[in-house]
Amino acid sequence: MSKNLGAWEKAKREGRKMTMITAYDYPFAKLADEAGLDAVLVGDSLGMVVAGEADTLRVSLEQMEYHTRIVAAGVKRALVMADLPFGSFEESPAQAFAASARLLKAGADIVKLEGGAPMVETVAYLSARAIPVCAHIGLTPQHVRQFGGFKRQGKTPEAAARLIEDAVALAEAGARIVLMEAIPSDLATEITQRLSVPTIGIGAGNGTDGQVLVLHDVLGLNTDRAPGFAKRYLDGAALMQTALGQYADEVRAVRFPA
Repeated sequence: MSKNLGAWEKAKREGRKMTMITAYDYPFAKLADEAGLDAVLVGDSLGMVVAGEADTLRVSLEQMEYHTRIVAAGVKRALVMADLPFGSFEESPAQAFAASARLLKAGADIVKLEGGAPMVETVAYLSARAIPVCAHIGLTPQHVRQFGGFKRQGKTPEAAARLIEDAVALAEAGARIVLMEAIPSDLATEITQRLSVPTIGIGAGNGTDGQVLVLHDVLGLNTDRAPGFAKRYLDGAALMQTALGQYADEVRAVRFPA
């Protein structure tokens, strides 16, 4: 069962790649689970791809609870990961625990938090209190104002060294998975080889233990701001627009209802 984090650790030891996709509601979560994805991420990316906002910063813990609950209802087999939204965990480890407990009670199997060295203490605190944690490093969207935009990270030797140190420290603190976003592929591969815990990449090459993409990018539903590293497997927007247009045409022509 993919819900068992031990299965992820076993997959890493055996060299089997793991798969993850975002989902924000019951029907898409059910489809992802039935398609055989190993994990479903209830991402705070919902602020952008569902709510149409410019970034993830306005997503609330209440929103994350709601979407986690309806996603978990559609998943029987896959691991359910939920993001801790901006402002819900940075103040103190105790604050992070309270927010994480709410997401686990809503149906998450593991929570994800963004940040490197400053989050080591928090990861250790959560791990000691029965909260499985995925650490997110590299391009961390909640830091977009600090970065000055959605910019690739770890490009200089100094920045790469910091990311390696962060990844090692977070894993040693108890992170069960480390997710790396928008960093050079050779750096992501090196980090993956150094860690005993599984790694997941997004825009980080194919040397990680698993991959994650945003559902709306994969299905071609994100017509606004799909990142360059995403791959579209379906022109979903065009298919849906065609179907909706046909419905409208039939109503206007009095062909539906028959």
